[in-house]
Amino acid sequence: MIQTLLRYRFLFFLFAASLLLGSCKLGKHYTRPQLELPETLDSLSVDTTSIGDYAWEQLYTDTTLQALIRKTLTYNKDMLIAAARVKQLAAQKRIDYANMFPQVGLRVYGEHERENYGGDHVSMDDQFDLKGTVAWELDLWGKLRWARDRSVAEFVGSVENQRALKMSLIAQVAQSYFELVALDNELSIVKKTVDARSESLHLARIRYEGGLTSETAFRQAQVELARTATLVPDLERQITLKENEIAFLTGEYPHHINRSVLPEDVMFPVSLPVGLPSALLERRPDVRQAEQALIAANASVGVAYTSLFPNIALTATYGAESDLLSELLKSPHHLITGTLTQPIFAMGKNRARLKAAKAAYEQALYAYEKVVLNAFKDAYNAIAEFNKIKEIYETRLRLEQSSKSTLELAQLQYMNGVIGYMDLLDAQRGYLDAQISLSNAIRDKQITMVNLYKALGGGWKE
Repeated sequence: MIQTLLRYRFLFFLFAASLLLGSCKLGKHYTRPQLELPETLDSLSVDTTSIGDYAWEQLYTDTTLQALIRKTLTYNKDMLIAAARVKQLAAQKRIDYANMFPQVGLRVYGEHERENYGGDHVSMDDQFDLKGTVAWELDLWGKLRWARDRSVAEFVGSVENQRALKMSLIAQVAQSYFELVALDNELSIVKKTVDARSESLHLARIRYEGGLTSETAFRQAQVELARTATLVPDLERQITLKENEIAFLTGEYPHHINRSVLPEDVMFPVSLPVGLPSALLERRPDVRQAEQALIAANASVGVAYTSLFPNIALTATYGAESDLLSELLKSPHHLITGTLTQPIFAMGKNRARLKAAKAAYEQALYAYEKVVLNAFKDAYNAIAEFNKIKEIYETRLRLEQSSKSTLELAQLQYMNGVIGYMDLLDAQRGYLDAQISLSNAIRDKQITMVNLYKALGGGWKE
């Protein structure tokens, strides 16, 4: 009885010592790298608010586009893969967390054995066991806690990756949609131009047959009609490819995509809030994902470092064992063991593992800095485009209006014989180019807003 009390007292003190030592966590704790960030993102704004804080429904008001985005976020295969990845790492996080606690098991064993070592000496050697087991690796140096921190960082990183993917998909669907609408508008412009070229050819035929113009003007009218007509199938091909691209993003097979018509113009406010540089690090999920990868790499260094120290594992077994099943519960059994494992010689494997973990951390650090640089490059490019796209649109609008007036005047003068067909042809070509250029400017205004919204980390919520 006294020996049993002494044994349990020893276990109590060992358990208390393990709890005290468990507070020790060797290794360098993570701190965010010091980055020399720019003071502002936009010289015209120092407001802390940002368009990136808006919900994407507030930015993309076209209900058809909203339906496509919602379908993409639900059925896109990359989104489904990312969601499954989050589930996987959530389970892995739970595993590493459970490793910090004692593992309890139950062992039920029965053996019926008949022995005969020659002659008639037959004997029975049965055995029956019923035992409960407890195994616990003491986390004296913080190895298990570093492993838990790593799995937590990897899990959070997968969540940030899912958010970054959501941000990218919203931008990709919106851009493809605006490009599709612009292609529709360009096709409409070309078809109207083909009709106008047909009328010009008819007029050129009449004037040629009437002896008012040479055959050269008539043949040139035929060439221009054929040249413009070749644009139609190419645009139809581009439209089909763009529809297939959007269908793929939404997780569907190729089919016709419903869309609205190109607006006459996209109205922009004088300026948009872009927020402060430091907030960009918190708002963009790709930056946050890169930081979580850095945190995980730092935890891996902690795991490798603490692996250089001894491991202590406790094992306890309590139950009963007997050679007769009827006597099983009358035969108590208990066993308590402690194992200390200290690496002594492994040809430098453990220290090499630590060096490899440190090198991996260095890579993650540079990767994080690269992502931050890329985030600021995206933001500055998007802001520069936003500040200039309005001016580009206005100049192309004036060009389109001037080209239209020039064409109307050229048609009147050609009908009255003041100018030749080549002059009319130049005016027609100029007006077609100006119309397409203006359509592209409207498209670019919409895409500029998409790029700015994405660059500032818009498109997802906590």
